[in-house]
Amino acid sequence: MLTVWLPFKYLSWISKVQVNHPAVLRRAQQVQARRTVKKEWQAAWLLKAVTFIDLTTLSGDDTSSNVQRLCYKAKYPIREDLLKALNMHDKDITTAAVCVYPARVCDAVRALKAAGCNIPVASVATGFPAGQTHLKTRLEEIRLAVEDGASEIDVVINRSLVLTGQWEALYDEIRQFRKACGEAHLKTILATGELGSLTNVYKASMIAMMAGSDFIKTSTGKETVNATFPVAIVMLRAIRDFFWKTGNKIGFKPAGGIRSAKDALAWLSLIKEELGDEWLKPELFRIGASTLLSDIERQIYHHVTGRYAAYHDLPMS
Repeated sequence: MLTVWLPFKYLSWISKVQVNHPAVLRRAQQVQARRTVKKEWQAAWLLKAVTFIDLTTLSGDDTSSNVQRLCYKAKYPIREDLLKALNMHDKDITTAAVCVYPARVCDAVRALKAAGCNIPVASVATGFPAGQTHLKTRLEEIRLAVEDGASEIDVVINRSLVLTGQWEALYDEIRQFRKACGEAHLKTILATGELGSLTNVYKASMIAMMAGSDFIKTSTGKETVNATFPVAIVMLRAIRDFFWKTGNKIGFKPAGGIRSAKDALAWLSLIKEELGDEWLKPELFRIGASTLLSDIERQIYHHVTGRYAAYHDLPMS
């Protein structure tokens, strides 16, 4: 899904945009106050949530062995007996992708090939998480990750360009990221917790989509503030506006702080309400998470058995 990019001059109105902050907060409160689905419906939605997860490890102590375990868990995210109890064992439920550092892409590609599956490998790049390296270095990091087998690239933007209102420079930079990705999907991380305002979040979202991003992503997971509902609402409205103006569907990926099954259900509900069922597929919606899958599996275990699992009952990722 390579997005058609727009020349910057066609959307010069970007500097005039203002976001209604109180209205966004009211909408976010409505989402958080809503009751979640229960019983069989909950189990079905949780299994669907699994298929949206970019199962992630981005730690300084990552090794080939824990990347291999991550890939195995991506292929077998829910215990086989639990899936059989739900009559879902033949549905080939896997996570949407695995996400690793560039240096671990080869490990992930080998592990997934050995497991006999086609789960995509996503790599962070461009000086993740701060993005404070030379542009030439950031572009080379993208190219190397793609050469090693990554089919999705999660880039971070230079936040200073947003904070100083250099929108055309931000556009040009993301265009270069798009070119360096080649056929790989480009997921642009806005690091919204460091952008200063919801208005800046909207503007950065629109610029990223104009420049050819396939997805826009909330956070690196390393900021003080990561994926929040107010930020998500602004980004989703930007995606909707962009779709209305261009006919191009851009994906959305919240990341950072999404740890519980209840959180996952709230995010799925938000996507359904804001963008509709068309966006509830891995091609247009992902959840970046490292611990979320464990809680989803525990909740499914409880639904099947009527009791909560001890940690030794479920395989570790």
